Amino acid sequence: MESTSEFSTPLGQGIWAIDTGYQRANFDAAYLIVEQGRAAFIDCGTSHSVPRLLATLDATGVSRDAVDWVIPTHVHLDHAGGAGALMEALPSARMVVHPRGARHLINPTVLLAGARAVYGEEEVQRAYGTVVPVEASRVTESAEGLVIHLADRPLKFFDTPGHARHHHCIWDERSRGFFTGDTFGLSYREFDTPAGIWLLPTTTPVQFDPVALRMSIERLLAEQPSCMYLTHYGRVPVIGTAQVTDVARLGRDLLDQVDEVVALGRHAADLMLPAEKRHGVLRDGLTALYLQRVQRLGCTLQRQQILDLLEMDIELNAQGVGVWLDAKR
Repeated sequence: MESTSEFSTPLGQGIWAIDTGYQRANFDAAYLIVEQGRAAFIDCGTSHSVPRLLATLDATGVSRDAVDWVIPTHVHLDHAGGAGALMEALPSARMVVHPRGARHLINPTVLLAGARAVYGEEEVQRAYGTVVPVEASRVTESAEGLVIHLADRPLKFFDTPGHARHHHCIWDERSRGFFTGDTFGLSYREFDTPAGIWLLPTTTPVQFDPVALRMSIERLLAEQPSCMYLTHYGRVPVIGTAQVTDVARLGRDLLDQVDEVVALGRHAADLMLPAEKRHGVLRDGLTALYLQRVQRLGCTLQRQQILDLLEMDIELNAQGVGVWLDAKR
């Protein structure tokens, strides 16, 4: 039987999903891969999350100096805010980060300023804690097609802009799955029904680019993956139902939603409204799109329960579409 901690779920193939505790349960995942006694973390949550990651590592019986790699998919703080603190606890690990994001983990000043601009100082401190810099000498920059090895297990990097320009996804041939960060959208387990699961694209500020995102999603699908390991949240399709056709169907639906968001943005732009009113149009439009998708699956949650779970995404995604429209203009 695979060892686990109270925060982690074994997924098979030497992979554990770890609930980082960010925001709410089953919202933000990090992943631990163990191969022949060596280990890697992909995404790491916030500084508050580090004890959970280390507890999962301890539960597997792998020593901390056997962790070779820490790999944020991108440098947004819910994925990489705990990277520096985690690296301090792992003396042999190297970090692999996108070249556009490396400097922001080595010196997180600009990264934190951006987060404060979106969330405010109080929320940044509450949600992310102290963001520790990573030593530059321990950082390796990824590149398109780069392959690193965990023991003899290859992990291949795909440059996947669209959600952010500093985003890469990691292909694990052993499980035929991608660790997708935010490129392959979000999927919350509260909305699962017998009819299936729902993915939604994330269009958060400030680098949303729908053309690039579409291309990145299509590149992932071209590898015919059996599963995707999402940061928000967990492996999809759900364990026991992983089929290539399931991932392909989810991907097509995700691409359709990217197109719907673009159409909504163009409609909002055509109204020529002040920024505040345009933001309201975007929020209302995203709310309607999300409710339609959730209800199509036969979700039995009440409308307000659905909106409470999606409030952060509605607000941030509307902001991101607005930033994209302003950049186009």
